[in-house]
Amino acid sequence: MKKNLIPLTLGGLGIGTTEFVMMGLLPDIAKDFNVSIPVAGHLISAYALGVVIGAPLLVAISSSYPPKKILIALMVMFTAFNAFSAFAPDDNALFIARLLSGLPHGAFFGVGSVVASRLAEKGKQAQAISVMFAGLTIANLLSVPLGTYIGHHYSWRYTFALIAFIGLMALLFIQLWLPALPVSRQGDIKSEMGFFKTREAWLILLTTAIGTGGLFCWISYIAPLMTDVGHFSKNSVPLILIVAGLGMVIGNILGGKLADWVAPVKACLILLISMAVALVTIYFVSGNQVLSIIMTFITGALSMAIGSPIQILMIRTAKGAEMLGAAATQAAFNTGNALGALLGGLPIAVGYGFTSPELVGVAMAITGALFAVALLKRQAVKRELQVA
Repeated sequence: MKKNLIPLTLGGLGIGTTEFVMMGLLPDIAKDFNVSIPVAGHLISAYALGVVIGAPLLVAISSSYPPKKILIALMVMFTAFNAFSAFAPDDNALFIARLLSGLPHGAFFGVGSVVASRLAEKGKQAQAISVMFAGLTIANLLSVPLGTYIGHHYSWRYTFALIAFIGLMALLFIQLWLPALPVSRQGDIKSEMGFFKTREAWLILLTTAIGTGGLFCWISYIAPLMTDVGHFSKNSVPLILIVAGLGMVIGNILGGKLADWVAPVKACLILLISMAVALVTIYFVSGNQVLSIIMTFITGALSMAIGSPIQILMIRTAKGAEMLGAAATQAAFNTGNALGALLGGLPIAVGYGFTSPELVGVAMAITGALFAVALLKRQAVKRELQVA
């Protein structure tokens, strides 16, 4: 790992912790504020909404500044809003804090992806981006379980204080270790927005939003899947999530290498098809505890492996609008989060059981793969026209 990429990893660690720890803290927050679990669940939606709003908006208004200054400003926002979460007096204030906390998420990963690719050696851009996303995977492996434990045994407010501390550490290391790269913006916001009039832009965003939704069909309902179908004890669920987190760490590394080995769009296609196969397998083997654990690791790996390929694909496609494109990809990821949780829950609601979301996930992963095929064909046609 290059020293100058570590600040991006720390930022990813903080963002990953605040995004995913909320799932484990919901019962504690609901009890503290005397609201139901579904009402407390709106705090998850608030964060996702913040990401979708903030990703393109903050990049659009800040991309004329040097990347280091942008990242510092985003991490100041992240730290302040998570600190506010720790002191929220009621659920409405916490809802606002979560919405605001989500604003810098996509912009940080968008700008950070471009910075990582610019700092990378030639041919290793996707691997450099995977170093930044390593923070996200380490969060799922270590700090999310730790934050959940703190919330259960002490107070969820201490968990958000811990997240704010991680934000402060990221700020310090951005200032000390991140190089002062020059502004990369080539045109104004109007010309950058023109990229989103192209078919390629929407094929990438649809591949991301629909394809990765398959993952969230699985992980959103992994707890009842393991307890009701796999017959694991409820106390085993945190350990099972650590297995998924370990898979994410390994998958993130392998995804970066795959995207540098083959074309990024081909890497996305391979991973989405693999995700569909994994979800089908889970549907049939979830009653077997050993196979369930194995598939949890494999599916966790596949879920994070696609992060670097899809980011480098967008960066290489969005010439002149790289930061805006990369940020929009993060918004698409969170759209996939919301769609997967929503659509995956529909068959459960009508009584089809906790394995049914996997079939919805298969359909979403295959649909995402079809968008990737369409993009692959379009790129091939463009190359033929350039040769002619």
